[in-house]
This record gives sequence, structure tokens and C-alpha cells, in this order.
Amino acid sequence: MGIGVMGHMLALNMERNGFRVALFDLNAAKVKAIVDENPGKHLVPSDTMPAFIDSLERPRRIMMMVPAGAPVDAAIAGIKDSLEKGDMLIDGGNSYFLDTDRRSKALEAQGTIYIGMGVSGGEQGALWGPSMMPGGQREAWELAAPMLRAIAAKAEDGEPCVAYMGPRGAGHYVKMVHNGIEYGDMQLIAEIYDILHRGLGMSATELADLFDEWNKGELKSYLIEITAEILRRKDPDTGSPIVDIILDEAASKGTGKWTSQNALDLGAPIPTINAAVESRILSSLKEQRVAASKSIRGPKLEFTGDRARLIEATRHALYASKVTSYAQGMGLLAAASAEYEFDLHLGEIAKIWRAGCIIRASLLNDIMAAYQRDPVLVNLLLDESFRTAVEERQDGWRFAIQSAIGMGIPVLALSASLAYFDGYRTERLPANLTQAQRDYFGAHTYRRVDRDGDFHTEWATPSTGAHS
Repeated sequence: MGIGVMGHMLALNMERNGFRVALFDLNAAKVKAIVDENPGKHLVPSDTMPAFIDSLERPRRIMMMVPAGAPVDAAIAGIKDSLEKGDMLIDGGNSYFLDTDRRSKALEAQGTIYIGMGVSGGEQGALWGPSMMPGGQREAWELAAPMLRAIAAKAEDGEPCVAYMGPRGAGHYVKMVHNGIEYGDMQLIAEIYDILHRGLGMSATELADLFDEWNKGELKSYLIEITAEILRRKDPDTGSPIVDIILDEAASKGTGKWTSQNALDLGAPIPTINAAVESRILSSLKEQRVAASKSIRGPKLEFTGDRARLIEATRHALYASKVTSYAQGMGLLAAASAEYEFDLHLGEIAKIWRAGCIIRASLLNDIMAAYQRDPVLVNLLLDESFRTAVEERQDGWRFAIQSAIGMGIPVLALSASLAYFDGYRTERLPANLTQAQRDYFGAHTYRRVDRDGDFHTEWATPSTGAHS
């Protein structure tokens, strides 16, 4: 129900895997076009809602692929009265998890089984196998599991990249954090590209070769792979690398922002993802940036050190930053699991992200292994393997960031990743001064290191004046 790009591709994926698929869209021409383009396939078109409902075996299993927000509520309103007890609705869009919570409770009250499911992989993933994150009633998962396992991406060990996430909006929550991590990954790669392209003057072709090389090692991932392909592609009109003529304003659909907002609500630190969201916002100030570039002076954009050392340092910086970014994302998932009673299993989440999804990477095999070694691991940086890997790379990590700062190249996400690492490993942070300040101007009290309880100091003296 909803035959846009993703709905179209998922329908073909289901049909290819042996399912007879009924199709419905408010635009009946879309349905007709798909059926006409795929003669002989088990695709059943419907041009009215009653016909669509009548074409389905019971209990009905209906996947909605419509835009998040009001369109989902409208789709549910248009179909719920036609459903019988035990029928199932699946929302496969990028819905906000609290909206899914609300819909799940309302539909469960009328006897309809409801799944909120994150789907990652884009158009090709939807066609050939996405990573899917379903949440809802346990019986909903049992009813949908045979189809979802069949159409899911398969990891190298043959395991389908789909699993039950938890109740209510758990599936959409996991997808939201997936997208936040995706924001972080993309921004980290962009900053490394900027250091090497503007800082070292490497051409798009040279960078494509470098990213191809990196994709054979610990950085092997879908995003590194497509970055190399993007850098190698030429614009047919100008003959220039197409990346050089794309406007430097990054768009977004809001899931990264949702991740940042929810992390603040939960008190979970995710500085890399936050920096990625802020970097996209900063990129949107194109007119202001152009004007500022003409009037605000910065350092000379020139690197005079060892080029080979900086190139190797950027590789180390990218890997270490990715590890800390995933540590932040997994920490947020753990906080949400406790707050919303989702009972998320972090190792299982890493497992289903290994193929099909946008953030698929060899690193996820290592993350899965870390949670297999310690299912209650509180932070990836405390896993011995990851701790050693980051410690060994931190000199290069620091050198890359220092070099970028010295040249005036903005590295919000790389810097935030390192700051998180340094903050997490620091026994005593300067929050003691912050607490003293809060107590000074607001009598908010503080705790002491040498005794239990809450304390307040009368800071104001006749010489400093009274404070309200």
C-alpha cells in the first residue's frame, strides 16, 4: 500500500521470493504501470481500497510504504475500519517512534496487529535485500517473520538481516539511531575528503584510488565504496569530476535531528552525530558563508609537513572516529531501551546491520563480536579489542585533527569524536567548577567527593555583592 520507489522495489522483492503481492496506491496509474512492466509476475493490481482488501488472504498482512507523519495517519484512517481482528499493518516508512507507539496502542485496542519497521538500504536494498528493524507485538513478528526473512539482505554467514527489535516503536527507534550513525559516518568521510582535497590538493581521481584502497581494510564499508565511485565519476557536460560541481549544501529529512533531540531528552552523549547534524545546518548557510569567506581572515590553507604521514593519519582518524561514533550510538540505544522498556539487544542490532543497510561495514562484525563476548558491555571503548585499536591509532587521529585546525579546515565531527574519547577516559572533568557556578548563582547545591549528601555554600560576600 503506497507504490513509491521503496514500495515498488519491495513488492518486486517479495514476488521474486515466492509471494503473491497485491498492490494499491491512491494513484492507480502507478499500480498499472508496475504490473504492465512486469508481465507474468504474481502481482495483483487493485484500483479501489475494497478490491485491495478483498484480494488478501486472512489474516491480512499489509505493508504501508507512505511518507512519515500525517500520511501514515491518513492511510491508517482509510483502512482500519475494513480490517478484521488479527489482520496486520506494517509501517515501513521512517516514522517517528513515539508516533508508532501511539498508533500501536490505538490499533491493538481494536484487535489489529501493528508493526513499525525501519527499512534501510535505499532503492537497490529494497529490491535485492534490505536490513529491516521491526517492532511491535511479539505475535506480529511471528506472523511477518517468514516473509521478512525471505526478502531481507543476507550477511556473509547467510544470516538474514532482520530481527525482532522490541515492543511498540522499538523498530522505528532503532532505525532512527541507525540514521543518526549514518549522518555521523557521512560527515566523518566528508571531513577526511576535505583535509585531503583542500589541504593536500589531492584530485578526485587520486582520492578515488585511496578510498578504493581503504575499502580493502578495516574501513571496508558501503559508504567508503560509494565514495570512491562518486569521486571517480565525471560530469558528461563538463568532463570535470561531478563531485566538484555539486553545490555544497547538504539536505536532510529529519531523522538525524530526531536522534539528537531524543539523545538530549535521555541525557545520552552523542557529539559525533550532533556535529554531523550541525554541519548540515551550517552548510545550508551558503550565502552567508560566501560573504564571510571574503571578509573573515583565517590561517593559510597550506600543509608543509609529511604528506604521507597525514594521509595515513587520516585513515587512523576515520577509523577511530567511527568506533567512537558507534559507541555513542550504541550507548543511546542502551539508554532508550531502559527508558522506554524496549529490551533491545545491541549485539542483535549490530548483526542485522552487517548487510543491506547504508551503514553496513566490516566494523559491524567486530561490534557484534564485542557484544557476544560481553552482552552487557556498557561502552564499545571498554571492549579490549576496540580499546586497543583506538589507542594504537590515537596519535594519527590527533595529528590529522591538529593539521586540519592549523589549516583552518572545519572538522566538527572528527573533533567531536576525539573530544568524546578524551572526555570518556578522563577520571576528573571540570564539571566541579560548573557545579560551583550553578550553586553560586542559583543555590542548586552540589555533592562532595569526601562525604554523602547535597551541599550549598553562601558564596556572596559584602565585597562581591548579593545575588538573587
